[in-house]
Amino acid sequence: MTNHLVRRAAGRPDPPYDGHGHRRRTLVGEDDGSVHTGFGLCELRPDGRVPAHVHSYEETFHVLDGAVILDVPEGSYLLEQGDYGLLPTGVPHAWREAGDTGGRWADMLAPVPRARYGHDTQAVPELPARDPVRIDVRDPRTRTFGHFEPDQMDPGKQSQDLLAATASMRTALLVYSGITVKMMVDGDLGAVASTMFMVRYASDGVIGTHDHPFEETYLILEGVAEATLDGERYRLEPGDLAWAGAGCVHGFVNAGQGPLRWLETQAPQPPSRHSYRFTRDWDYLRQALEEES
Repeated sequence: MTNHLVRRAAGRPDPPYDGHGHRRRTLVGEDDGSVHTGFGLCELRPDGRVPAHVHSYEETFHVLDGAVILDVPEGSYLLEQGDYGLLPTGVPHAWREAGDTGGRWADMLAPVPRARYGHDTQAVPELPARDPVRIDVRDPRTRTFGHFEPDQMDPGKQSQDLLAATASMRTALLVYSGITVKMMVDGDLGAVASTMFMVRYASDGVIGTHDHPFEETYLILEGVAEATLDGERYRLEPGDLAWAGAGCVHGFVNAGQGPLRWLETQAPQPPSRHSYRFTRDWDYLRQALEEES
């Protein structure tokens, strides 16, 4: 059984808008064999909305372009390109247009919505449509939101102002082997079922083949990647998506001339130890044992 998939941006048909001016393209879901990952691209017309509802799963999101308004019990928030956030399980929420722009965002639903249970979604009474405010990522009252700027991925461009883009250590960068990781949604933000973060590869960025005890999704935003998924090679470009199920052996190389960047999710959340199982380590052990015998 295949434990990975690749979805190409080119030739991907757009689903129709529903009666409220909203559409969602499912890129990873129950039909793909996923247990923990429901990943999709959502789009709202300039006159669109999503009526109030709740989920029996956790939803994280990242606004890719345009602007939308999110209504939750605590207030109404204007979300623009680069904003991201968390909607915990059972929290009533609604989406609506923000003027004449429309908006598009990626969402991660964990665990995967189940068709046989109404996609684990229930309509609820409408929320008050208050005047929206911009999120303040330094304000602990809006700790379930954040904002991403591409310069946050460049270790050479860090400054106090740039690091002050969030109110926690999520501002710190993890840098290794030409790879930079910027955490967005994790346990510190209140997530319990998944993570969402940004990954950037320098021109020489590479990570050897490995696997995890969780599922990962990669939405390519910039550059070109050469991906290896269970021995099969793929060239991934902006708009393409790859999904690696638990146990899928995978690795990536920057195959372009400039930086490579993607939005990544993991579900369930990685354990505190043994999140990575690198092929090279076990090949090394195998060879060492053969030399000893």
